[in-house]
Amino acid sequence: MLDRWAMPLTQKPLQRVARVLDQYGATPDQVTLISFLVGILALPLLAMEVYGWALLVIVLNRVGDGLDGALARLSGRTSDAGGFLDIGLDFVFYAAVVLGFALADTESNALPAAVLLFSFIGTGTSFLAFAIMAARYDLQRPHFQRKAFYYLNGLTEGTETVLALIAFCLWPQHFGWLAYAFAAACLVTTATRIWGGYYTLRGVIGTS
Repeated sequence: MLDRWAMPLTQKPLQRVARVLDQYGATPDQVTLISFLVGILALPLLAMEVYGWALLVIVLNRVGDGLDGALARLSGRTSDAGGFLDIGLDFVFYAAVVLGFALADTESNALPAAVLLFSFIGTGTSFLAFAIMAARYDLQRPHFQRKAFYYLNGLTEGTETVLALIAFCLWPQHFGWLAYAFAAACLVTTATRIWGGYYTLRGVIGTS
């Protein structure tokens, strides 16, 4: 929901950093992999309840997630393979953060974490399933031309997810309620994407 406003604000700073990386010969895939390796450190840090450091690596991961795309566009190295690597590692990272909170306090956090992961399955599958069909029928992206994959708008997108992860780290004692609230928003996103995707594709390819 917020990506259409947040993304234009982040492009200029990311482009500046991307120009520096390009001068040193860095590739988008290298940035993707390094960002993932940094971000995955959140799992053990959260399990050890070192929330400040976990927040730092989460933020660095998210910066890297925007930086790889900026570098790809600047250097002319955009590719489906890079887009696939990016989104695949993103979902692993998101799940790892939730698992980290579950391990930090199993008694209090295990059930909210499980519910949140359940909701992530819905947002992730609706995201990727529609992207496959959009590519097959050459549907255009009206708002997210900088994304590697086409996906329908939703209540929870990248910006909302980053804000949720930050909130989890700032107020870990309230992880349960925060996780339930974000999971509910994710389920709304799943429902609207499935509904919108179905009717979009039915309009393009007809009913079965």
